[in-house]
Amino acid sequence: MKFLNFYKEGILKLGIQVENGILDLEQASELFPFEGSSTLPTTVLGVIRSDPTEYAALSRYIVSLPVDEQAPYRLNESQIMWGPCVDAPQKLICVGLNYRKHAQETNMPIPEYPVLFNKFNNALTGHDAVIPIPAETAKVDYEAELAIVIGKTARNVSVDDSLDYVFGYCAANDVSARDLQLRTGQWMLGKTCDFFCPLGPYVTTADEVGDPNDLEIRTVVNGEVRQSSHTSDMIFTCREIVSYVSRHFTLQPGDVIMTGTPEGVIMGYPPEKQRYLQQGDEVVVEIEKLGKLKNRFQ
Repeated sequence: MKFLNFYKEGILKLGIQVENGILDLEQASELFPFEGSSTLPTTVLGVIRSDPTEYAALSRYIVSLPVDEQAPYRLNESQIMWGPCVDAPQKLICVGLNYRKHAQETNMPIPEYPVLFNKFNNALTGHDAVIPIPAETAKVDYEAELAIVIGKTARNVSVDDSLDYVFGYCAANDVSARDLQLRTGQWMLGKTCDFFCPLGPYVTTADEVGDPNDLEIRTVVNGEVRQSSHTSDMIFTCREIVSYVSRHFTLQPGDVIMTGTPEGVIMGYPPEKQRYLQQGDEVVVEIEKLGKLKNRFQ
């Protein structure tokens, strides 16, 4: 299943991606009341935090809705304003240098342990959103990333069991201001500017994705393919990352782990070929089974 958030009169609402559009669950419930033991969740985070019984009831309800393309609760993708597909995660954890070829292009050694840093919720935005380029930077870069969305509280989980704690996956862009990132030994300043973490367009549940380390991933800038790789090139697999993080601090439902970017970022180009993102540039991150995350910079 594919869950998403969208804005309706300025308020974030829960939607479901289906073959012929978007289901507005709140509007559907006005015509077909939800008969579960609890109320319908209002955002994706509510779905993630629901218990198995509540989630099963929600799934049955979604399947039961009449397939009518003219129904008022079925929206066209072009009609909605997308929100970040995970709203208000407690933690946004990022993994740096996690693709072999990316480490090589940046002339950095293969890390012995996952390189962890963070973004904050101010960086969240969604598909089709416009991302402002801060006046303080001249070197804004893209980073296509597979994001893991945690579904259950995870503490000290084993590598073998770690994916049992995952709700689903989404496409992400770890937008980075390289001049700010490399100003000091700490990367945070260049990583968590406002709207530097688009997530979307939706979260695809883990059962539909299968092996997260068997997905094609790419970035297209103004129609030109800049990154084209495969999640099998990760140094630390998704299983290893979730287990590693959980051994150091507790992961909560709704937490997001961004698993690193493949080769092809602007910073990896020879200096004479580096053209950082400019106002008007369009960046599309595409990951197999997870859709296309598109943003324009201004």
